[in-house]
Amino acid sequence: MCGIVGAIADRNVTPILLEGLRRLEYRGYDSAGLVVRSNQGSLERLRCLGKVAELVAAEEATPKTGHLGISHTRWATHGAPSEDNAHPHISHNELAIVHNGIIENYVPLRDELKAAGYEFSSQTDSEAVAHLIHRELKNLEANSEASSDLLSKAVALAMQKLEGAYAIAVINTRYPDQLVAGRKGSPLVIGIGIGEHFVASDQLALLPVTNRFMHLEDGDMACIEAKKITVVDIQGNPVERAISELEGQQDSAEKGEFRHYMLKEIYEQPHAVQQTLEGRIDHEKVLESAFGPKASDIFDKVKNIQILACGTSYHAGVVARYWFESIAGIPCQVEIASEFRYRKTVVPENTLLITISQSGETADTLAALRSSKDRFIGSLCVCNVPTSSLVRETELNLLTHAGPEVGVASTKAFTTQLTALFLLVLAVGRRFGLTAEKEAGYVQELRELPQILKTVLESDKDIEALAGHFGDKNHSLFLGRGVHYPVAMEGALKLKEISYIHAEAYAAGELKHGPLALVDQDMPVVAVAPNDELVDKLKSNLQEVRARGGQLFVFADENVNVSEDAAHVIHLPAKIKTLSPIAYSVPLQLLSYHVALIKGTDVDQPRNLAKSVTVE
Repeated sequence: MCGIVGAIADRNVTPILLEGLRRLEYRGYDSAGLVVRSNQGSLERLRCLGKVAELVAAEEATPKTGHLGISHTRWATHGAPSEDNAHPHISHNELAIVHNGIIENYVPLRDELKAAGYEFSSQTDSEAVAHLIHRELKNLEANSEASSDLLSKAVALAMQKLEGAYAIAVINTRYPDQLVAGRKGSPLVIGIGIGEHFVASDQLALLPVTNRFMHLEDGDMACIEAKKITVVDIQGNPVERAISELEGQQDSAEKGEFRHYMLKEIYEQPHAVQQTLEGRIDHEKVLESAFGPKASDIFDKVKNIQILACGTSYHAGVVARYWFESIAGIPCQVEIASEFRYRKTVVPENTLLITISQSGETADTLAALRSSKDRFIGSLCVCNVPTSSLVRETELNLLTHAGPEVGVASTKAFTTQLTALFLLVLAVGRRFGLTAEKEAGYVQELRELPQILKTVLESDKDIEALAGHFGDKNHSLFLGRGVHYPVAMEGALKLKEISYIHAEAYAAGELKHGPLALVDQDMPVVAVAPNDELVDKLKSNLQEVRARGGQLFVFADENVNVSEDAAHVIHLPAKIKTLSPIAYSVPLQLLSYHVALIKGTDVDQPRNLAKSVTVE
């Protein structure tokens, strides 16, 4: 994970670096640090254990000023969170780097560099990168004529020797007009200013200073100067990368009146879903052109669906499997991306590969796509970030248009992913017997969905009262049946992510096959009970819990009578039908949020986690 921000300008870049880190803190918050080249020509470094706020306070106490600098917020992989392991890392007081990703061959590199006389002060894989670049630069300077491009050449040589996935930014005291950056497998974007340029892991970090961005491709390296940017590709050939403008994102990345980003993003879901639908449906059908110009030709050939994703996106994929098979009548398999890549898989003929990721930079999902997409008839991604690697590397895409999601626990990304996947189900389904009449009915449900979500949000106060029963609990079970089993999985994930209560989800019919042994008065059981064909079966499962003294919390259709079966019931509108997995996810998000408040955890930045997972 980790977040990188760099800047070169005529003004002091330190405030830019700090604000950028604040905006990137979702990528990691174990430690933070910055280094600037001072006006005297030395490297001035500041590192702090903990969050960016600690770094800000330290910088206020001991100001650092410079026109060239790099900074970093860390999610620990190699080496525990500590000041010594915090970035930036420095080699011989003249070269500094920040790094996101994992260097898989850092052990032999470290041994080689130690033998060459380099001393290591951290347990990170990143420090090896700093010393490696320094060595390459020293060798070039000793064996070449003086040249302004030696730092870039040294970084290029080092990148050839690095194995793994990474993004790096490098500065050197003797090259005061250059910031060199490169990427392989991890995202990196250049911000375009007037007489100043920036680099960051995410354009969100740079919105206060620019709305013009250049996205580096995999294997690219860039030499960034105040008035010039030079980019070379993985073969070392000069290339030009397109510059795009981004509008209307800065305000949406602020909390506004809300206490936490997570709560803000929960309440944004009616609007976010509306944005997902915008321009994708007419009065009676899904517009196939929304998926790209090649969509119709690919969909005509599809006989099978394979979905790959991780975490919350995986749960969205599991919901979609039920829809693909029940509505479209097409076989569908769903697998965790990190597992799919590392086992031998049999891909049926004419299978469409679907990848799902909020950021479009999820390392496991990207790796699975890259290693297997040649075996599929086509690839399609559901993603929230139009400039992401996932979007660029798939033939078709459906952007969710959810807006920035800053809270680590995903909320609006999940509901908009489900909305997008339902559109796909209808588009493919018309080739497998889905009639125009039925499609029109489903489209009408989609049109009504934003208003239904607004109605569901009106239960917030009742859910807040419900959360009080979880304050002294350490474990919980979540139950659902059919298409609502993955909704229960997502509810359990939300609770464990931000409240640190151990929570597990089960298909309710499995309760009697083991999990019932855990049920007692200290084990709250949360159930999702829409008015569908399985509701009577679910009510029987709830009776099993009651018979064992369990405390039940049920989110039920207002026409489903569960008062005899549950101690606590929150009713949802009866109008919710096929799209109930989307609507029933919202109260589970609110429950997790309010429980986390009671537990006193850091809602937006839970321990040990980060938003964008760019390491395997």
